[in-house]
Amino acid sequence: MRIEWVAKRRGQSNVSQMHYARQGVITEEMHHVAQRENLPADLIREEVARGRMIIPANINHTNLEPMCIGIASKCKVNANIGASPNSSNLQEEVDKLILSVKYGADTVMDLSTGGGNLDEIRTAIIKASSVPIGTVPVYQALESVHGTIENLTADDFLHVIEKHAQQGVDYQTIHAGILIEHLPLVRNRITGIVSRGGGILARWMLHHHKQNPLYTHFQDIIEIFKKYDVSFSLGDSLRPGCTHDASDEAQLAELKTLGKLTRKAWEHDVQVMVEGPGHVPMDQIEFNVRKQMEECSEAPFYVLGPLVTDIAPGYDHITSAIGAAMAGWYGTAMLCYVTPKEHLGLPNAEDVRNGLIAYKIAAHAADIARHRPGARDRDDELSRARYNFDWNRQFELSLDPERAKEYHDETLPADIYKTAEFCSMCGPKFCPMQTKVDADALTELEKFLAKEKVPQG
Repeated sequence: MRIEWVAKRRGQSNVSQMHYARQGVITEEMHHVAQRENLPADLIREEVARGRMIIPANINHTNLEPMCIGIASKCKVNANIGASPNSSNLQEEVDKLILSVKYGADTVMDLSTGGGNLDEIRTAIIKASSVPIGTVPVYQALESVHGTIENLTADDFLHVIEKHAQQGVDYQTIHAGILIEHLPLVRNRITGIVSRGGGILARWMLHHHKQNPLYTHFQDIIEIFKKYDVSFSLGDSLRPGCTHDASDEAQLAELKTLGKLTRKAWEHDVQVMVEGPGHVPMDQIEFNVRKQMEECSEAPFYVLGPLVTDIAPGYDHITSAIGAAMAGWYGTAMLCYVTPKEHLGLPNAEDVRNGLIAYKIAAHAADIARHRPGARDRDDELSRARYNFDWNRQFELSLDPERAKEYHDETLPADIYKTAEFCSMCGPKFCPMQTKVDADALTELEKFLAKEKVPQG
């Protein structure tokens, strides 16, 4: 789709969607996004120009179907995959990517830390992906020095960041907001620093007593991103790892820094979204979303969960989807899924499926709550099919048709039951939806109630 679109941009010093939007140009990617979102193309351009929407679309990822992340568009969902030294391999990660796209992931992050050649795994994922791919370059930077954090240099980070950009990565998590002066602020936390990237940089700063190299070399990263149109996903290194730590001084200090970095990237027409917590009690979610909008000038917010309680290992796709739905309702642009394996281990294919469906539910619920045009159309159509006992149509409209059919067929598998006016819950004699009240009967009833002067309601 994009080969011809990007050919004419190659060789220019800045090829970002924001750069073109600020020049008044509606790119082919913007047109495509407008069609997908059913929004005016000029609105897309305006939102990208002001930084409230991003279109992550590296010029080297030509098999990408462009999408957008922003408050003016539908709430999006990201799926994390990635091989680890203990489990998984290239083909398994490609299979997870395909599964993620099948179940509705809008973007996919490759968080590989081992389990094979990281460049080969990443290249295979990008080649197979029609959705934007994100990465966390600090992981490979650490591998490049054989796991010895103290040996990392700014050049090591920049080398890996540019390599990912050249390979076609559409957005990168850059942990530039954690500063050396923030580290004492975690002293009273229960779970300290839970971000892998943040932990790596914290250890580097503690060892060298120097400022975060991603912060001091942020301008160098901007120059790389301009050449390939890579979007920043500014990492929240000090996100809370438990509800006790939510909204604390460390988290908010880093958020203020992320706001400054956002505006610095915008000075060079580079796209930005900002990552968020984490673990947050329900009563603090609205505050967190509003605070991010305030500190980061309404750059798109991208949150992990948040988990609203810490006592459900094995069910954290549920504890987090509750928080995700609320965050989306308050204005979060993209939700990063959490699987049932969160805090326990590397997710397998079924975990990816369960996590994604939970988050597609959360994102869709947020779109309904925000009164997005047409957001409830599918719900209404499914409800009509349910009332008419059109089982096959119900399955088709489900977020996970295979699972819906599987559950129905556990007790009523024969084809004849696909037209039956009951399910195994109520059986043939007790289904309330068999009570069909026609218009004439209701009219006669209304006349009777009026005659008898029965109070309405």
